[in-house]
Formats: sequence, C-alpha cells, structure tokens
Amino acid sequence: MSKLPGTEEIAAAARHLDAGGLVAFPTETVYGLGADAADPAAVGRIYAAKGRPSNHPVIVHIAPETPLSDWATDIPPVAQALAAAFWPGPLTLILKRAAGVPDAVSGGQDSVGVRCPSHPVAQALLREFARIRPGQRAGVAGPSANRYGKVSPTRAEHVRQEFPESLAAGELLVLEGGASDVGIESTILDVSRVQEGIGPVLLRPGHITPEQIASVTGSLPARPDAQAPRASGTLKAHYAPATPVRLCDTETLSALLAGRAAGATGPAMAVLVHDTSGLAPASQGNLPGIAWRHVTGGPDAYARQLYALLRELDAGGYAEILVQRLPEGGQWDAVRDRLGRAAAAFE
Repeated sequence: MSKLPGTEEIAAAARHLDAGGLVAFPTETVYGLGADAADPAAVGRIYAAKGRPSNHPVIVHIAPETPLSDWATDIPPVAQALAAAFWPGPLTLILKRAAGVPDAVSGGQDSVGVRCPSHPVAQALLREFARIRPGQRAGVAGPSANRYGKVSPTRAEHVRQEFPESLAAGELLVLEGGASDVGIESTILDVSRVQEGIGPVLLRPGHITPEQIASVTGSLPARPDAQAPRASGTLKAHYAPATPVRLCDTETLSALLAGRAAGATGPAMAVLVHDTSGLAPASQGNLPGIAWRHVTGGPDAYARQLYALLRELDAGGYAEILVQRLPEGGQWDAVRDRLGRAAAAFE
C-alpha cells in the first residue's frame, strides 16, 4: 500500500477545499473528486472537470461526527437506523435536502445523497475540513474522480491519468490511499419518501446488499419507480472504457476461444473470466491474439479488481474486451450492474 498522507498534507488538502479547489481522495469504494459541498462554484468545478451534466447529482461525504441534519431534513427513523448500522461505510442515503444546500449538489432536486466513508484518509480529510470551519456546514461533494461515464478510479495513479491538466495547473490535489478495498461505488438507498409511504428504494446496488438492508428495515428495499430521485451512476450506459465491452455467455466464449486454439485468426481481444469450469482446457491461457484474465474468488474479490482490470485492458489496444457473464442474484448483483452499464455504452 502507498504511504498514507501525513497531518500536514491532510491540512493542506482541507485548506485547498476551503479555498474552492478540488481534492481527489480515497474512499473504501473508489476515489472521489472532492469539492466544498456548500460552495456552488466549487461544485461547479467538479462538473466542469468531469464533463458531467449539471442535473446529475453528486454525493456529499461527511465526517462521523457531522450531524446528518446539517445536510438533510425530515430524517425518518429508518435513516438513522441505517446510518447507525452501516456508517462509516459504503452506503449512500438519499434524503430530503436541508435549506441552504446548493442546487449544484442535488442536481436541482429536493433531495440530497449523503454518506460517511470508512477509509482513514477520507475520514481524516473530512474531520480536518470540519475543524477549520467551526459553526459552518462542512461536507465534501465527491463523485468518482474520472471523466463522466468512464471507468471509476481505484488507485491514485488512475486519477492522475484522468486529470493531468488540472494537476499541472495546481487546481487539483490528489491524496494517496492505496487501492480501494471495495472497488465499486456505494449502495444508494432512497429514504427521502419514507414518510410518504414509499421506500426504502434501492437506486444502485453495491457492497451493502438488499439482505443486509432488510436486516435493519425488516423488508427488502423496493425497486426504483418513475418518481425516484436521480442518483449518481444510474444511467444505462456508465463505467465504460474506450474499448468496447461485450458480455458473453460461457458457451459463446468457449466457442470463440476454441477457434483461436485451433488456429483461427481475428483481431486481438481481451477476455475476462471468473469461472473456467465450462471452458475447455485447450481454450484457456496462452492463445494467439487473446489477453487472458482469470479473476478468482467470489463477488467481493471480483469487484475489488474490476475497474483496475478494465483500465489495464483498455490501454492494451484490443478490439474488444469480452467478459464472461456473471451469475444472477445475490452478491453478484452489484458487479453485474457495473458490467452491464459498461457494455451498454456500446450497444
């Protein structure tokens, strides 16, 4: 793991935020591109850097000691219970936004997304930012630190690759924090309409599963309805590399690989698999024109490696990235969601 930033570096980053600058910071999910969430002009710099539509809301990150009421109002008991169960951690709650929270944060909606990350560097930054702003609303707007719609960063080097101009100009500081432990974005749960009898509603699957949520709420979250708030990372096409991504069932993938093993030619391709049991041994490993990547372990291990692998393969000059379809249901839902959105960009 990279050396974590010291007290002085954290303090400098907090001052940079206070001055309206951008700070990329590690969280347990992915790296965020942070700005003072109470400053519309600073949040606007996030949108400009990412090329993000202004009606696409961002998530406010808060320190463990920051009252949720600084950012939200009409907070239902179920939200308090979920925060107590899963914060700090990879769960974003959508709530009614408090008076004075900028439209830039919420995408113009009457709701706001809030979470408390567990990464020690993120917590240190958020606490220092709150410390230097006594009596003021302190939170960091932090969507993923990548160009809009592209693969999220799970390492500081990914952020530097995305925003070299901002770094060179001194507009952006990057805090090191090693590789993200979870590797995909937070679960997003809408609890802004609970008092109207709607929800909780799962807007984006993540590391916190519906079953874990049900252990607190007593029932599985509902699916999004037509009136659900807009939320980060929920567009059909998202999380996409420049290289086309194609999802393949095991039979189709096996036939393609067997053909290459038998001497068939074709464009160079990358292949990402998680289960080799349905693939003939001769079709695995060192094949002409095939970059083979086998991700071992379950859904948590797959999620942890996914974005770094997509970035690596995207840089390889392949015609396509072929990805073996993941199992349905259970803890695979979140990574299957991300891959489905990555592939949708090329449909």
